[in-house]
Amino acid sequence: MKKVSVECRNISLSYGATDILKDINIKIEPGEFFALLGPSGSGKSTLLRLIAGFNQARQGQLLIDGTDFATVPPWERHIGMVFQSYALWPHMNIWDNVAFGLVERRVPRDELKKRVQAALELVDLAAYATRKPNQLSGGQQQRVALARTIVIEPQVLLLDEPLSNLDKNLRIQMRQELLSLQRRLGITTIFVTHDQEEAMTTADRMAILNHGVVQQIGTPTKLYDFPDNHFVANFVGTMNNLKAQIREANAETITIGIGQSPSIEISRKNIAAIPVDSLTQGSTVSANCRPHHIRIEREAPAESLDRAWISGTVRSSEFLGEFTRYLIQTASQMVTADHPHRAGQPVWPVDCPVAVGIDIQQIRIMEASHD
Repeated sequence: MKKVSVECRNISLSYGATDILKDINIKIEPGEFFALLGPSGSGKSTLLRLIAGFNQARQGQLLIDGTDFATVPPWERHIGMVFQSYALWPHMNIWDNVAFGLVERRVPRDELKKRVQAALELVDLAAYATRKPNQLSGGQQQRVALARTIVIEPQVLLLDEPLSNLDKNLRIQMRQELLSLQRRLGITTIFVTHDQEEAMTTADRMAILNHGVVQQIGTPTKLYDFPDNHFVANFVGTMNNLKAQIREANAETITIGIGQSPSIEISRKNIAAIPVDSLTQGSTVSANCRPHHIRIEREAPAESLDRAWISGTVRSSEFLGEFTRYLIQTASQMVTADHPHRAGQPVWPVDCPVAVGIDIQQIRIMEASHD
Protein backbone atom coordinates (compact mmCIF):
# COMPACT_ATOMS: atom_id res chain seq x y z
CA MET A 1 0.00 0.00 0.00
CA LYS A 2 1.22 3.48 -0.84
CA LYS A 3 2.44 5.57 2.10
CA VAL A 4 0.82 9.01 2.18
CA SER A 5 1.46 12.33 3.88
CA VAL A 6 -1.10 14.29 5.92
CA GLU A 7 -0.88 18.05 6.11
CA CYS A 8 -2.96 20.61 8.02
CA ARG A 9 -2.60 24.08 6.54
CA ASN A 10 -3.91 27.06 8.50
CA ILE A 11 -6.79 25.03 9.92
CA SER A 12 -9.17 26.73 12.34
CA LEU A 13 -12.35 25.34 13.86
CA SER A 14 -14.99 26.89 16.11
CA TYR A 15 -18.06 25.74 17.98
CA GLY A 16 -20.25 28.83 17.85
CA ALA A 17 -18.18 31.73 19.17
CA THR A 18 -15.64 29.42 20.83
CA ASP A 19 -12.39 28.84 18.96
CA ILE A 20 -11.29 25.20 19.36
CA LEU A 21 -8.45 24.98 16.81
CA LYS A 22 -6.43 28.06 15.89
CA ASP A 23 -4.33 28.22 12.73
CA ILE A 24 -3.03 24.64 12.89
CA ASN A 25 -0.05 23.88 10.63
CA ILE A 26 1.30 20.32 10.79
CA LYS A 27 3.01 18.18 8.12
CA ILE A 28 3.04 14.43 8.80
CA GLU A 29 5.40 12.44 6.61
CA PRO A 30 4.43 9.24 4.70
CA GLY A 31 4.62 6.21 7.00
CA GLU A 32 5.32 8.32 10.08
CA PHE A 33 4.03 7.50 13.57
CA PHE A 34 2.93 10.95 14.74
CA ALA A 35 1.46 11.85 18.15
CA LEU A 36 -0.85 14.69 19.12
CA LEU A 37 -0.14 15.36 22.77
CA GLY A 38 -1.82 17.78 25.14
CA PRO A 39 -4.01 18.15 28.22
CA SER A 40 -7.79 17.67 28.21
CA GLY A 41 -9.44 20.41 26.16
CA SER A 42 -6.31 21.17 24.13
CA GLY A 43 -8.03 20.30 20.82
CA LYS A 44 -6.11 17.12 19.96
CA SER A 45 -9.16 14.83 19.63
CA THR A 46 -11.05 17.55 17.75
CA LEU A 47 -8.18 17.74 15.25
CA LEU A 48 -8.13 13.95 14.89
CA ARG A 49 -11.88 13.88 14.20
CA LEU A 50 -11.41 16.67 11.66
CA ILE A 51 -8.84 14.55 9.82
CA ALA A 52 -11.31 11.65 9.91
CA GLY A 53 -14.03 13.87 8.44
CA PHE A 54 -16.32 14.05 11.49
CA ASN A 55 -15.55 17.74 12.09
CA GLN A 56 -15.50 20.55 9.54
CA ALA A 57 -12.86 23.30 9.57
CA ARG A 58 -13.91 26.93 9.48
CA GLN A 59 -10.89 27.65 7.33
CA GLY A 60 -7.76 25.97 6.03
CA GLN A 61 -6.82 22.90 4.04
CA LEU A 62 -6.48 19.23 4.94
CA LEU A 63 -4.14 17.59 2.42
CA ILE A 64 -3.79 13.80 2.17
CA ASP A 65 -1.08 12.81 -0.29
CA GLY A 66 -1.25 16.38 -1.61
CA THR A 67 -5.02 16.39 -2.30
CA ASP A 68 -7.38 18.63 -0.33
CA PHE A 69 -9.86 16.44 1.55
CA ALA A 70 -11.52 19.23 3.55
CA THR A 71 -14.93 18.66 1.93
CA VAL A 72 -14.63 14.91 1.26
CA PRO A 73 -17.08 12.82 3.40
CA PRO A 74 -15.57 10.40 5.96
CA TRP A 75 -16.47 7.23 4.02
CA GLU A 76 -14.45 8.40 1.01
CA ARG A 77 -11.23 9.29 2.83
CA HIS A 78 -9.54 5.85 3.04
CA ILE A 79 -8.96 6.51 6.74
CA GLY A 80 -9.29 4.01 9.61
CA MET A 81 -10.00 5.10 13.17
CA VAL A 82 -9.68 3.24 16.47
CA PHE A 83 -11.71 4.77 19.29
CA GLN A 84 -11.01 4.90 23.01
CA SER A 85 -14.10 2.73 23.68
CA TYR A 86 -13.19 0.12 20.98
CA ALA A 87 -16.81 0.39 19.64
CA LEU A 88 -17.14 -3.34 18.96
CA TRP A 89 -20.53 -4.86 18.14
CA PRO A 90 -21.38 -6.87 21.30
CA HIS A 91 -23.81 -9.24 19.49
CA MET A 92 -21.28 -10.19 16.79
CA ASN A 93 -18.38 -12.60 17.17
CA ILE A 94 -14.83 -11.45 16.54
CA TRP A 95 -14.78 -12.65 12.93
CA ASP A 96 -17.93 -10.69 12.06
CA ASN A 97 -16.69 -7.58 13.88
CA VAL A 98 -13.51 -7.59 11.82
CA ALA A 99 -15.40 -8.38 8.60
CA PHE A 100 -18.00 -5.65 9.09
CA GLY A 101 -16.22 -2.93 7.11
CA LEU A 102 -15.58 -5.27 4.20
CA VAL A 103 -19.22 -6.42 4.15
CA GLU A 104 -20.33 -2.78 3.97
CA ARG A 105 -17.94 -2.27 1.05
CA ARG A 106 -19.34 -5.35 -0.71
CA VAL A 107 -15.95 -7.05 -0.94
CA PRO A 108 -16.25 -10.49 -2.65
CA ARG A 109 -16.59 -13.36 -0.19
CA ASP A 110 -13.33 -15.14 -1.03
CA GLU A 111 -11.29 -11.94 -0.73
CA LEU A 112 -13.15 -11.00 2.47
CA LYS A 113 -12.24 -14.33 4.10
CA LYS A 114 -8.57 -13.97 3.18
CA ARG A 115 -8.34 -10.40 4.48
CA VAL A 116 -10.16 -11.11 7.75
CA GLN A 117 -8.01 -14.16 8.42
CA ALA A 118 -4.84 -12.19 7.66
CA ALA A 119 -5.92 -9.33 9.94
CA LEU A 120 -6.71 -11.69 12.83
CA GLU A 121 -3.38 -13.45 12.41
CA LEU A 122 -1.60 -10.11 12.33
CA VAL A 123 -2.95 -9.26 15.80
CA ASP A 124 -2.58 -12.86 17.03
CA LEU A 125 -6.33 -13.46 17.50
CA ALA A 126 -7.14 -16.05 14.83
CA ALA A 127 -7.94 -18.60 17.55
CA TYR A 128 -10.59 -16.29 19.04
CA ALA A 129 -12.63 -15.71 15.87
CA THR A 130 -15.83 -17.30 17.20
CA ARG A 131 -15.83 -15.56 20.58
CA LYS A 132 -17.88 -12.49 21.50
CA PRO A 133 -16.16 -9.26 22.62
CA ASN A 134 -17.23 -9.74 26.26
CA GLN A 135 -15.30 -13.01 26.31
CA LEU A 136 -11.99 -11.19 25.66
CA SER A 137 -9.71 -9.11 27.86
CA GLY A 138 -9.37 -5.37 27.36
CA GLY A 139 -6.10 -5.81 25.50
CA GLN A 140 -7.62 -8.43 23.21
CA GLN A 141 -10.62 -6.20 22.48
CA GLN A 142 -8.21 -3.43 21.56
CA ARG A 143 -6.49 -5.74 19.09
CA VAL A 144 -9.88 -6.65 17.58
CA ALA A 145 -10.54 -2.94 17.06
CA LEU A 146 -7.16 -2.63 15.36
CA ALA A 147 -7.80 -5.66 13.14
CA ARG A 148 -11.21 -4.28 12.14
CA THR A 149 -9.54 -1.03 11.09
CA ILE A 150 -6.53 -2.57 9.37
CA VAL A 151 -8.60 -5.02 7.33
CA ILE A 152 -10.07 -2.20 5.21
CA GLU A 153 -6.50 -1.25 4.23
CA PRO A 154 -6.64 2.44 5.15
CA GLN A 155 -4.04 4.90 3.92
CA VAL A 156 -4.09 6.67 7.30
CA LEU A 157 -4.64 5.14 10.75
CA LEU A 158 -6.09 7.37 13.49
CA LEU A 159 -5.84 6.32 17.14
CA ASP A 160 -7.90 8.27 19.70
CA GLU A 161 -6.42 7.47 23.13
CA PRO A 162 -6.73 3.74 22.39
CA LEU A 163 -4.84 2.59 25.50
CA SER A 164 -6.49 4.76 28.16
CA ASN A 165 -8.87 2.00 29.37
CA LEU A 166 -6.05 -0.47 30.07
CA ASP A 167 -4.04 -0.92 33.26
CA LYS A 168 -0.43 0.26 33.33
CA ASN A 169 1.32 -3.03 32.52
CA LEU A 170 -1.09 -3.82 29.70
CA ARG A 171 -0.70 -0.29 28.30
CA ILE A 172 3.06 -0.78 28.09
CA GLN A 173 2.61 -4.12 26.33
CA MET A 174 -0.01 -2.77 23.92
CA ARG A 175 1.95 0.33 22.95
CA GLN A 176 4.90 -1.90 22.06
CA GLU A 177 2.63 -4.14 19.99
CA LEU A 178 1.01 -1.11 18.39
CA LEU A 179 4.34 0.35 17.31
CA SER A 180 5.56 -3.02 16.02
CA LEU A 181 2.36 -3.43 13.98
CA GLN A 182 2.65 0.08 12.55
CA ARG A 183 6.25 -0.54 11.53
CA ARG A 184 5.31 -3.77 9.74
CA LEU A 185 2.40 -2.19 7.87
CA GLY A 186 4.02 1.20 7.18
CA ILE A 187 0.70 3.03 7.60
CA THR A 188 0.85 6.75 8.31
CA THR A 189 -0.44 6.83 11.89
CA ILE A 190 -1.71 9.68 14.06
CA PHE A 191 -1.98 8.89 17.75
CA VAL A 192 -3.85 11.13 20.22
CA THR A 193 -2.87 10.89 23.88
CA HIS A 194 -2.53 13.01 27.02
CA ASP A 195 0.11 10.58 28.36
CA GLN A 196 3.62 11.91 27.77
CA GLU A 197 5.22 8.50 28.26
CA GLU A 198 3.01 6.91 25.60
CA ALA A 199 3.83 9.63 23.10
CA MET A 200 7.55 9.67 23.79
CA THR A 201 7.97 5.89 23.54
CA THR A 202 6.03 5.46 20.28
CA ALA A 203 6.12 8.61 18.17
CA ASP A 204 8.66 9.49 15.50
CA ARG A 205 7.58 13.09 16.05
CA MET A 206 4.83 14.79 18.00
CA ALA A 207 2.94 18.05 18.24
CA ILE A 208 2.15 19.60 21.62
CA LEU A 209 -1.22 21.38 21.70
CA ASN A 210 -2.69 23.72 24.31
CA HIS A 211 -5.93 25.69 23.99
CA GLY A 212 -6.14 24.78 20.31
CA VAL A 213 -2.69 26.14 19.46
CA VAL A 214 0.34 24.09 18.37
CA GLN A 215 3.06 24.88 20.88
CA GLN A 216 5.91 22.90 19.31
CA ILE A 217 6.54 20.06 16.85
CA GLY A 218 9.54 17.75 16.91
CA THR A 219 11.01 14.43 17.96
CA PRO A 220 10.44 13.37 21.59
CA THR A 221 14.08 14.05 22.47
CA LYS A 222 13.99 17.49 20.79
CA LEU A 223 10.90 18.55 22.73
CA TYR A 224 12.27 17.17 25.99
CA ASP A 225 15.78 18.59 25.66
CA PHE A 226 15.00 21.87 23.87
CA PRO A 227 11.44 23.02 24.66
CA ASP A 228 10.36 26.27 23.01
CA ASN A 229 8.34 27.62 25.93
CA HIS A 230 7.32 27.03 29.54
CA PHE A 231 4.21 25.05 28.64
CA VAL A 232 6.17 22.46 26.65
CA ALA A 233 8.95 22.38 29.25
CA ASN A 234 6.53 21.62 32.07
CA PHE A 235 4.16 19.35 30.13
CA VAL A 236 6.83 17.02 28.71
CA GLY A 237 8.43 15.79 31.92
CA THR A 238 9.23 17.82 35.05
CA MET A 239 11.15 21.07 34.90
CA ASN A 240 12.67 23.50 37.39
CA ASN A 241 11.98 27.12 36.40
CA LEU A 242 14.63 29.15 38.22
CA LYS A 243 14.71 32.93 38.23
CA ALA A 244 18.03 34.25 36.97
CA GLN A 245 19.58 37.61 36.15
CA ILE A 246 21.70 38.32 33.11
CA ARG A 247 25.08 39.67 34.17
CA GLU A 248 26.67 39.86 30.71
CA ALA A 249 25.64 39.15 27.13
CA ASN A 250 27.51 38.84 23.84
CA ALA A 251 26.99 37.27 20.41
CA GLU A 252 27.80 33.71 21.53
CA THR A 253 26.99 33.46 25.24
CA ILE A 254 25.16 35.06 28.11
CA THR A 255 26.34 35.03 31.70
CA ILE A 256 23.69 34.62 34.39
CA GLY A 257 23.40 34.39 38.14
CA ILE A 258 20.86 32.29 40.02
CA GLY A 259 20.40 33.99 43.38
CA GLN A 260 23.84 34.44 44.89
CA SER A 261 25.47 31.81 42.68
CA PRO A 262 28.76 32.51 40.91
CA SER A 263 28.42 33.61 37.29
CA ILE A 264 27.22 30.88 34.91
CA GLU A 265 28.08 31.09 31.20
CA ILE A 266 25.35 29.76 28.89
CA SER A 267 25.72 29.08 25.16
CA ARG A 268 23.25 30.86 22.87
CA LYS A 269 22.16 27.47 21.48
CA ASN A 270 20.60 26.77 24.88
CA ILE A 271 18.35 29.82 24.66
CA ALA A 272 14.74 29.35 23.54
CA ALA A 273 12.84 31.89 21.44
CA ILE A 274 13.59 35.14 23.30
CA PRO A 275 13.86 38.50 21.53
CA VAL A 276 17.51 39.55 21.34
CA ASP A 277 16.73 42.91 22.95
CA SER A 278 15.45 41.03 26.05
CA LEU A 279 18.88 39.49 26.64
CA THR A 280 20.46 42.55 28.15
CA GLN A 281 22.47 43.04 31.31
CA GLY A 282 20.23 43.18 34.37
CA SER A 283 17.15 41.60 32.78
CA THR A 284 15.44 38.61 34.37
CA VAL A 285 15.13 35.25 32.59
CA SER A 286 14.16 31.71 33.53
CA ALA A 287 16.97 29.16 33.84
CA ASN A 288 15.27 25.80 33.33
CA CYS A 289 16.73 22.41 34.23
CA ARG A 290 15.41 18.87 34.69
CA PRO A 291 15.47 17.37 38.21
CA HIS A 292 17.85 14.56 37.20
CA HIS A 293 20.43 17.14 36.07
CA ILE A 294 20.86 18.28 39.68
CA ARG A 295 23.29 16.79 42.18
CA ILE A 296 23.06 17.11 45.96
CA GLU A 297 26.12 17.27 48.20
CA ARG A 298 26.73 18.28 51.80
CA GLU A 299 29.00 21.09 50.55
CA ALA A 300 29.88 22.44 47.13
CA PRO A 301 33.22 21.15 45.78
CA ALA A 302 36.12 23.59 45.91
CA GLU A 303 36.35 23.46 42.10
CA SER A 304 33.53 22.51 39.76
CA LEU A 305 33.57 23.76 36.18
CA ASP A 306 30.58 21.73 34.98
CA ARG A 307 28.06 22.64 37.68
CA ALA A 308 26.60 25.77 39.24
CA TRP A 309 26.24 25.37 43.02
CA ILE A 310 23.70 27.08 45.26
CA SER A 311 22.91 26.51 48.91
CA GLY A 312 19.61 25.12 50.13
CA THR A 313 17.73 23.11 52.74
CA VAL A 314 15.93 19.80 52.19
CA ARG A 315 12.18 20.28 52.75
CA SER A 316 10.85 16.86 51.71
CA SER A 317 11.73 13.60 50.00
CA GLU A 318 9.59 11.16 48.02
CA PHE A 319 10.70 7.62 47.20
CA LEU A 320 9.56 6.75 43.65
CA GLY A 321 11.33 3.42 43.13
CA GLU A 322 13.95 4.19 40.51
CA PHE A 323 14.82 7.48 42.19
CA THR A 324 14.14 9.67 45.21
CA ARG A 325 12.69 13.12 44.53
CA TYR A 326 13.77 15.95 46.84
CA LEU A 327 12.27 19.41 47.29
CA ILE A 328 15.02 21.81 48.33
CA GLN A 329 14.43 25.37 49.48
CA THR A 330 17.09 27.78 48.24
CA ALA A 331 17.32 31.46 49.14
CA SER A 332 14.68 32.51 46.62
CA GLN A 333 12.87 29.44 45.27
CA MET A 334 12.11 25.74 45.58
CA VAL A 335 14.20 23.29 43.53
CA THR A 336 13.25 19.71 42.61
CA ALA A 337 16.11 17.19 42.40
CA ASP A 338 15.94 13.49 41.45
CA HIS A 339 18.62 11.08 42.67
CA PRO A 340 18.85 7.47 41.41
CA HIS A 341 17.99 4.98 44.15
CA ARG A 342 20.50 2.37 45.28
CA ALA A 343 19.90 -0.19 48.02
CA GLY A 344 21.41 0.97 51.29
CA GLN A 345 21.90 4.56 50.12
CA PRO A 346 20.93 6.99 52.91
CA VAL A 347 18.24 9.58 52.30
CA TRP A 348 18.95 13.26 52.82
CA PRO A 349 16.90 14.16 55.94
CA VAL A 350 14.40 17.00 56.13
CA ASP A 351 15.93 20.32 57.29
CA CYS A 352 19.41 19.18 56.27
CA PRO A 353 21.50 21.99 54.72
CA VAL A 354 22.87 20.93 51.32
CA ALA A 355 24.55 22.26 48.20
CA VAL A 356 22.62 21.91 44.94
CA GLY A 357 24.74 21.42 41.80
CA ILE A 358 23.09 22.19 38.45
CA ASP A 359 24.63 20.75 35.28
CA ILE A 360 25.48 23.92 33.32
CA GLN A 361 25.29 22.21 29.91
CA GLN A 362 21.68 21.21 30.61
CA ILE A 363 20.36 24.66 31.56
CA ARG A 364 17.83 26.07 29.07
CA ILE A 365 17.14 29.82 29.08
CA MET A 366 13.59 31.10 28.48
CA GLU A 367 11.66 34.27 29.11
CA ALA A 368 10.96 34.81 32.79
CA SER A 369 8.00 32.74 34.00
CA HIS A 370 4.95 34.68 35.18
CA ASP A 371 3.85 31.94 37.58
